[in-house]
Amino acid sequence: MLRVTVHGRRREMGLGGLSKVSLRQARIAAEHWSGIAASGVDPIKERERLDRERARNDNTLRKIAEEAFEARKAELKGDGAAGRWFSPLELHVLPRLGQVPVEEIDQRDIQSTLSPIWHSKADTAKKALNRLGIVLRHGAALGLNVDLQATEKAKALLGKSRHKTRNVPALHWSEVPAFYASLSEPSITQLALRLLILTGVRSSPVRFLHIDQIEGDVWTIPGEGMKGRRDRTADFRVPLSAAALGVINLAAPFSREGFLFPSSRKGVLSGMPPSGGPV
Repeated sequence: MLRVTVHGRRREMGLGGLSKVSLRQARIAAEHWSGIAASGVDPIKERERLDRERARNDNTLRKIAEEAFEARKAELKGDGAAGRWFSPLELHVLPRLGQVPVEEIDQRDIQSTLSPIWHSKADTAKKALNRLGIVLRHGAALGLNVDLQATEKAKALLGKSRHKTRNVPALHWSEVPAFYASLSEPSITQLALRLLILTGVRSSPVRFLHIDQIEGDVWTIPGEGMKGRRDRTADFRVPLSAAALGVINLAAPFSREGFLFPSSRKGVLSGMPPSGGPV
């Protein structure tokens, strides 16, 4: 234990436990920190500052982004298993800024990172900007000196997006039988589309269909997975026709971690397949 007086205040500074620090090491450390105290600097606060500086190298944007995602999983459908919350960051932000300390991220970093997709992939860019704001707030909650206004300032630098949203036209009901007949390949996407048509449910319950939800010829969808229902605590039961059960049997060999329609990478089938149209 080193005892020094700084600015008229007595300070006691631990130099390490007897089992880990030898007497010689303790004397060297005491000499060093006594010199710091003699210069008018509190050695305890100086050591804390140096510890923060060393820890700063571990507070990369990727590390804080992963922590923020982990903290929000309970709020996300399926605990974020589909990866859609994290993917805008993973694909468009972290490859360039992932190893940068989060405290160094400013609006120009964000602008230069998102400008290539700001007009061409406007929705994705806005999601990435939103997620980045959440990550910065998570960093601030950890006590890091981040710029909480960086995303808003970056948005001002990026300007108004020229992208115009175009609604995907719905398929007329009279064309559904022909479309269903065209889904002849036993691929995951086509099987998911076939089950969606046969059951009339939304795409999300189909994509997140877990084999444990099926019992006999009844598919029980958890209430929280049903968008638009007032009572989202009550389960929703869907009777399965012979054709629907046939589709489920064809999809079963593709299942992973219990999900009937897994993604080729991780999580479940995306709501936006490569063709650009919704499942």
